[in-house]
Amino acid sequence: MFHLPEYREPDFTKEKFVNAPDAKWEEVTIKGVAPENYHSTSMYPEYFKIDGKWILAKESRMDSSVVIGNDGELKVVENRNLEIGDKVILGRSENAEEGIYLHSTGFEDPAEANDDQFVFRQGRSRETSFARDYDRLFELLKYEKEHGNILWVMGPAFSFDADARRAMQVMVENGYVDGLMAGNALATHDLEGSMFHTALGQDIYTQKSQPNGHYNHLDVINRVRKSGSIAQFIDDYKIDNGIMYSCVKHDVPFVLTGSIRDDGPLPEVIGNAYEGQTAMRNMVKKSTTVICLATMLHTIATGNMTPSYRVLEDGTVRPVFLYTVDADEFVVNKLLDRGSLAAATIVTNVQDFIMIVAKGLGLL
Repeated sequence: MFHLPEYREPDFTKEKFVNAPDAKWEEVTIKGVAPENYHSTSMYPEYFKIDGKWILAKESRMDSSVVIGNDGELKVVENRNLEIGDKVILGRSENAEEGIYLHSTGFEDPAEANDDQFVFRQGRSRETSFARDYDRLFELLKYEKEHGNILWVMGPAFSFDADARRAMQVMVENGYVDGLMAGNALATHDLEGSMFHTALGQDIYTQKSQPNGHYNHLDVINRVRKSGSIAQFIDDYKIDNGIMYSCVKHDVPFVLTGSIRDDGPLPEVIGNAYEGQTAMRNMVKKSTTVICLATMLHTIATGNMTPSYRVLEDGTVRPVFLYTVDADEFVVNKLLDRGSLAAATIVTNVQDFIMIVAKGLGLL
């Protein structure tokens, strides 16, 4: 049975909190420009002393400013989105000296602390045993299906394998996908697989190149653009399989963000990088578990905008779980230092990963 780690807030009766000054702030005078000495946020829970009371910033992300709202709520805002008159908190220390406290150990259980300073294996590699990681993930996904929001961040590798596409489709059909973020390529080649059973012209099962197959993904893009949307294309051409098909069929929201190298792109692809980032963050804000698969740029971007915690409607603070899965050790280790309770990394190809997960959940 899966149990969420309990959150322990700081003991604000301690002298350093009681004697701490209120956080200072300064108004924005130029749109999109923070005042000098602005405080920049992390992925961890951060408290700010306002009018003598310590307040948690509820929706956070890395590398942003904290704005004191007219309602007293603290809003974490990217500097480019600051408006003239916004009250931005100032300070570069995080241990209460300036009315700012970063709480990085809120989900740690003191009873499980390890005093052993020597750890044989600190990195994550192909030699690492991931058996417990998978078992814990199965437990987590079953819990989140009923109580949370599961966001998948996917690279195009899924589109190139028939079994991986099928496994991801059944994950959607069985309620284990609440949102999808990807680029133009994942959607394009998945729809190519739906229409032609190829990806970049290669059969998605046999990997054999098909005659004139290099036209297939271009034809798909052209036809989707003719239809006007992915959903209309699926209807127009009677598509009945694949990841995008299952997302449309089951009303799973998706955000597709573009790249300078994209063909087409598909109509739903957001070409403006900052509009795409905003759309991604709006999806991340709802998530409680995020799984990033074989996409370095999307993984790093998502990691930067994903906090280690979520404040629920009843005020409960719970962890946000972040998984990164890639065949390249460098990619998964880029975000390994986010905190052991907030992140897990698995070094493997994502086709094997999703098959193991789908079978572990009893879906295949």
